Amino acid sequence: MNKKQKKMLARIIVSAVLIVLFSMLPIDGYVQFGLFMIPYLVIGYDILKKAWKGILNRQVFDENFLMAVATIGAILLRDYKEGVAVMLFYQIGELFQSYAVGKSRRNISDLMDIRPDYANIEQDGKLEKVDPDEVAVGTIIVVQPGEKIPIDGIVTEGKTSLNTSALTGESLPREVAEGDEVISGCINMSGLIRIRTTKEFGESTVSKILELMENSSSLKSRSENFISKFARYYTPAVCYGALALAILPPLARMIFMGLSPMWGDWVYRALTFLVISCPCALVISIPLGFFAGIGGASKAGVLVKGSNYLEALSQTKTVVFDKTGTMTEGVFEVTGVHHNSMEDQKLLEYAALAESASSHPISKSLQKACGKPLDRCRVSDIEEIGGNGITAKVDGTAVAVGNTKLMERLGIPAVECHQVGTVVHVAIDGAYAGHILISDRIKPHAKQAIENLKKAGVTRTVMLTGDRKQVADTVAKELGIDEVHSELLPADKVSRVEELLLKKGKNETLAFVGDGINDAPVLSRADIGIAMGAMGSDAAIEAADIVLMDDDPIKIATAIRISKRCIRIVYENIYFAIGIKLLCLLLGALGIANMWMAIFADVGVMILAVLNAIRTLFVKNL
Repeated sequence: MNKKQKKMLARIIVSAVLIVLFSMLPIDGYVQFGLFMIPYLVIGYDILKKAWKGILNRQVFDENFLMAVATIGAILLRDYKEGVAVMLFYQIGELFQSYAVGKSRRNISDLMDIRPDYANIEQDGKLEKVDPDEVAVGTIIVVQPGEKIPIDGIVTEGKTSLNTSALTGESLPREVAEGDEVISGCINMSGLIRIRTTKEFGESTVSKILELMENSSSLKSRSENFISKFARYYTPAVCYGALALAILPPLARMIFMGLSPMWGDWVYRALTFLVISCPCALVISIPLGFFAGIGGASKAGVLVKGSNYLEALSQTKTVVFDKTGTMTEGVFEVTGVHHNSMEDQKLLEYAALAESASSHPISKSLQKACGKPLDRCRVSDIEEIGGNGITAKVDGTAVAVGNTKLMERLGIPAVECHQVGTVVHVAIDGAYAGHILISDRIKPHAKQAIENLKKAGVTRTVMLTGDRKQVADTVAKELGIDEVHSELLPADKVSRVEELLLKKGKNETLAFVGDGINDAPVLSRADIGIAMGAMGSDAAIEAADIVLMDDDPIKIATAIRISKRCIRIVYENIYFAIGIKLLCLLLGALGIANMWMAIFADVGVMILAVLNAIRTLFVKNL
């Protein structure tokens, strides 16, 4: 509980004690009025102040105005206890709501704690703390045990265990050693390590995450927009309704029936009507439900950029996957060299040199298999042909490295491989020189992820890849994916997603899951774009609506479960709050409901709705 909440709790306790004490005293008249005004002003001065400011700013109709009019009216009718009690219980509800919001905010605040305060740079044998924003790319920084990694980079010295729970929601430490990539925001648990930075602080993972979470509340769901519009028209409507209830029935009794107008009775009904009508339960609990949902998702390692995306995710029926780096680890290894007309090592060297300018995982696997440092000065005239491969000159010799399409494009007959894997064909001086087989590993939880998605209500799973049909079909069959499209160019993936969008139902959404820079256009085109955050490209993360921080596809089903639970709770609150309000408004207008029932209809319903809303914080991982 923060300082402001403690101060409010103290005001509530003082006011409650004074109300009980003054109720026991045998007092009446002006003395009773004067004494009850003490707890009333103690507990309600801020509400009266906000109501007055609203009137001055011509923004009259809000819950502060309703509370001020209702309680002042009750006091003028000499119902001192009820008037002060209404204000007291309203403030109790506000305190409860403030605490609930703080609880859900702390889940996101825990994520915000990943921001590092400094980076260590070694100078003259001593460590100097500098602002992470001042560290240039390529700088060697030192991270000691217990410190946060401030900037993304590659370990150049040392080995340690990293606590990644703030990013991924997983408690299992990650072991890293020299040559491993590390991301900012992780906590170094054991050994001292030196890291060569690969990004500026503003482009590092931790900065991206903080930016996503800070902007998440700005994108509202349809339910939140509905409540905002509802409250804008509802509040003045009930104010005018209460005014009519206070004036019209007494006039009708006096003019048409010749009876006493009973002004006091009808004014009391109108004030009760106002207290009941306060839309706090809706205005507070609905945004809180989404805020708690985003907080619960972040706790599970799923970053949602806005409540509109959380709402759309609950209607997901089709999930489309990229293959490499999404359902597979994207860790390629050379497993064979076949049909070659020269030594294996020589062919690998030609292929690795031609691909040396590329950062693609396949290129890296060729360079790794070559087993020695590559002199890029030996390579010239590099030309990358999208979706096909690369042509270059190595030591003046024309080399072409790529898939079957590249060989067909160059008019060179290629020998197909009968083993499953990615096949890289190599041609030298216009003649076929053999092919290199590269294999990728399926992620450990990929199959379970597909099963969990179907349990979560997804009816169709699709995989899109630029890989060979044989490889794609094998992976899809092993994972249990319903539909697969292979040998696609980046533009083809967009076309396939557009076709799938046309086939989906009216109230259904399609989610695309990817990690590469080529996936950015598809992520933007899908109803919901989901990016692999830890190892995904910056372009993919920027284009996505949801980011999975640990690259584990099993978290997709967790995100869908969180969204469905959140939406269910939001609608429960809407139906419950409106239903109770309408019933109590009717009873209040008929004179059956008194001020105490009005307090329940306002504060009681709000507390129950808030309690229900914060349940979205507690969703177990699959």
